[in-house]
This record gives sequence, structure tokens and C-alpha cells, in this order.
Amino acid sequence: MSIFLVKRFFTFLITLLGASLLTFLSLEILPGDPARVILGIDAPQSAVDALRLQLGLDRPMLDRYIDWLAQLLSGKLGISYTYSVPVIELVKHRIGITFPLAIISMILSVIVALVLGIFAASRHNRYGDVSVMGFSQLGISIPNFWLALLLILLFAVNLRWFSSGGFPGWDKGILISFQSLVLPAISLATVQGAILARFTRSAILETMREDYVRTARAKGLTKRITLWKHVLRNALIPVITIMGLQFANLLAGTIIVEEVFSIPGLGRLILQAISNRDITVVRDVVILLAALVVFINFIVDILYAVIDPRLKPQDV
Repeated sequence: MSIFLVKRFFTFLITLLGASLLTFLSLEILPGDPARVILGIDAPQSAVDALRLQLGLDRPMLDRYIDWLAQLLSGKLGISYTYSVPVIELVKHRIGITFPLAIISMILSVIVALVLGIFAASRHNRYGDVSVMGFSQLGISIPNFWLALLLILLFAVNLRWFSSGGFPGWDKGILISFQSLVLPAISLATVQGAILARFTRSAILETMREDYVRTARAKGLTKRITLWKHVLRNALIPVITIMGLQFANLLAGTIIVEEVFSIPGLGRLILQAISNRDITVVRDVVILLAALVVFINFIVDILYAVIDPRLKPQDV
């Protein structure tokens, strides 16, 4: 187990280093001058040059990358060009919206996926199985932003059960704040739940072909008892891995849905920072999300090794 942890930890560090390099280079090659965007197109060149010097944009790219890494390792983020406040202050407020949204979406997708996946697997090649797989394929095919618009039209405009967008703030009450996240969570959970349902079905069907399942059936156990007592526990091992990956994807993939519902989360912060050419905010928030994704994958790998004792360090 210790060898496994060491291998995964080094993979964790290398992945973060690669993500930081790609993030930095991607933003460096973008067209446009942040200083010019901040001051406006009519600003004199002398003022633009002075601001570039103040922001450190005149320094070599390698020096700025090394300084940025040193800043990250010290636990500090930069100062926003647009808001003139530390990026960590912007992140602290908005992650309190994005993280609960991702959790609610994940809970919805897991509940729907497990129910539909188990139902479809228990009725393999029958009408129930075909129906569930058809609906899951439809869920995968629908873009979440388009589904978000449909949900707004139905539940906000016509039925008036929910608000069409915005977030009142947790200080306004948990119930009101939770209600404003329901439609965005459904939009995000639909695709994830459809994918997870298909994967759950496949994992159960594959496990049902194992020798120990046939032995249990030969001993007289009913199909229902065999499914719940023997099959499901082993089939959910790979499903847990997919759940972890999907949660990481939800954290990093809320950008479009947050924009549609006007939710001031991390995704919308990135979009606004890109439009304002606020490189510091984009760079720091993207690497923060990348670190969260890699860390969640790291935890999932550890849980996978703990749950399945058959795995050896050289296997993972």
C-alpha cells in the first residue's frame, strides 16, 4: 500500500506541474494586451507601458512562470487586474456556490443512475432495459445548456415554481438558496446520471456472468437475492471510481450552466475574467480547479485500492 501511495503522490505532483505549465502557456499565447484592455483602447501608449511595468508583464515569460509557481507553493494567489483584490477573496465567495451545486448535482445523478442501472440490469434485454437505455442515451445527447433553457421555460416561466436565475446568498436562508440551485443541478445531473446509469448496468451485467454468481444460483438463491447480496457489492467497485471522476468533472464543468442561470460561481468568474483579459484570475482559478480534480482522482484511486483488496500496487 505504501508503494501505491508513493506512486500516486508522484503522479499527483507531475500532473499538477503539467497542468500549471499548460495553463500558463495557453494564456500567454492569447491575443490582446491586458494592460490595454484595462486602460481602454484610447489610452496613451506611455500609460499602457507603465501599467505593463507595474503588473510585471514586461518581464520574460520564464521568470513570470517561476514566480507564479513559487507564489502557488507559498499558498498565495495573485491580485486581480479587474477587481484589484486578491484572487483568493473572489474564490472564497464563489466556491461556496459552485461546490454545493456540484454536490447536489452529484447526489441527484447517483440516485437516478443507481435506480435506473439496477432496474435495467435486472431486466436485461426486456422492455424495461431497452426503455432505460433509450432514455439514458437521450440524456447523454442533450446539451446541458439547452436543457437548462428548457427547464427555465417550463419551471420558471410557465409554472413559476423556481426562479429563472441568480443566487440570493446563503445569508438569505438555506431553503431559498437551495431552491435557486435545483434547476442548475438538474441540468448538470442529467448527463452525468445518464452516463453513470449505463455504466452501472454494464458493471452489474458483467458481474452476473462471474462463476461465483452461477454457483449462488445453482445453490438455489433467487435472482433478486443474488443480485442484492452478491452482485451489487462487487459491481459497484468500478462505479465508485466513475462517481469520483464525475464529481471532479462537475466541479470543473459548471461554466456554461452557471452563465445560463446567472449564478456567481467559479465558472462564471472564469468567463468574466476571460472577457476582461484578467489573466491572473483565469490562471489561478483554472489551476485551483485542476488541483481539485487531480486531488479527487487521487482520493478515488486510494479508495479503489482500499475497497478492492485484490489490487496490488503494481496493478494501479
